[in-house]
Amino acid sequence: MAKASELKKGMVVEVNGVPHVVKQIEVRNPSSRGASTLYKVRFNNLKTGQKLDESLKGDDFLKEADYVRAKAQFSYMDGDLYVFMNVDDYTQYTLPGEDLEGQIGYLTEGLEGIVALLVDDEVIAIELPSSVVMAITETTPAIKGATASARTKTAKLTTGIEIQVPEYLETDELVKVNTETGKFMSRA
Repeated sequence: MAKASELKKGMVVEVNGVPHVVKQIEVRNPSSRGASTLYKVRFNNLKTGQKLDESLKGDDFLKEADYVRAKAQFSYMDGDLYVFMNVDDYTQYTLPGEDLEGQIGYLTEGLEGIVALLVDDEVIAIELPSSVVMAITETTPAIKGATASARTKTAKLTTGIEIQVPEYLETDELVKVNTETGKFMSRA
């Protein structure tokens, strides 16, 4: 059992008997005396992917879900199924594309650092690494002398997603992208 005050991003707990992962935590300290601290928590249902917002008091208890975190690597696509391989025992897991909403654009063949969340030896979700390195496949030409300004331009990456990058970057350059925000971090 975990208290609401002990929750951390990425923890998996049961809400109404269904495993949910903690995505965001916002702590609210009331100004009046005697009022308890509130924790606004955003959960993601690991089976359906739906978001759930809850306001909890610091001493509310949540049952930790029984799950296993396994290191995995993205292998390939088989139709609409995405195939991941356990790095330790080479077990293969498949997930349909609709379960990976918002994560597909960061999956490149051989991508490591992925964590597969398993319940009863069945993969229910994956966690991407905090950043990935990708190549720019399409962007407008670099502007000479643009290093001093903070202006950006749109760039298309190898998987088809588009991000904003500084004007001085060119096609075929490698960039580091934050998988949570989808923003450019640096050159790779």
